[in-house]
Amino acid sequence: MMEPIVQYINVHKSFGDTHVLKGIDLDINPGEKIAIIGPSGSGKTTIIRLLMTLEEPTDGDIYVAGKNLWKIEKNGKKLPANEKHLASVRKDIGMVFQHFNLFPHKTILDNCAMPLIKVKKMKKNEARDMAKQMLDRVGLGDKYDAYPSNLSGGQKQRVAMARALVMRPKIMLFDEVTSALDPELVGEVLEVIRDLAENASMAMVLVTHEMDFALEIADRVLFLDEGVIAESGTADEVINKSDNPRLQNFLKRFRA
Repeated sequence: MMEPIVQYINVHKSFGDTHVLKGIDLDINPGEKIAIIGPSGSGKTTIIRLLMTLEEPTDGDIYVAGKNLWKIEKNGKKLPANEKHLASVRKDIGMVFQHFNLFPHKTILDNCAMPLIKVKKMKKNEARDMAKQMLDRVGLGDKYDAYPSNLSGGQKQRVAMARALVMRPKIMLFDEVTSALDPELVGEVLEVIRDLAENASMAMVLVTHEMDFALEIADRVLFLDEGVIAESGTADEVINKSDNPRLQNFLKRFRA
């Protein structure tokens, strides 16, 4: 039996009086491609922000490769994790955000090389060589010396992907990566993700509103509604065959 690369066990998250996640139980297997869909405010992004340690759970446990992400176990007790522990466990996780988060004063090559230099303590020349490989992979081999201000939104998002990929993560998280793009630029970003889904061995979790794309690449689709996983199954089962009325109502907006 394959051991999950990620496990959520009864995970809750509240922001003040707002209970966003209400007991999430979820296993993600190595290499699995998962799409998370659902209405705004359902908790989709919060699920992956907890895994990236950008938000802390209110209750419950998250395990990455068998290690408790947010807690350290000592003498049979679970204590809050320190930053060193968090950094150690999340080293195998990469995330691509909606809004790129590139350094405007650095070239795209240096944007991609920086994590290797800062986090992995790699020599600058070696880091730049690896960054070039990833930029080539996302179709930006002719843009090494360009600055973010010289790129389209789709190109910036591909740089953000290359920057995450250069760390060789075992799981990649994508947070609505096409939502900030003009419609004509969406396809180029989806094409990179499609290539990764087909050819990369890492697990992938995509928070997305691209239903056709989810049908195409996802091994499993989760429908999140009011902080719970209301539906889970193959893309075809969830998007095409479910009779869940709330899911059907959500999907109506994507159908002509």
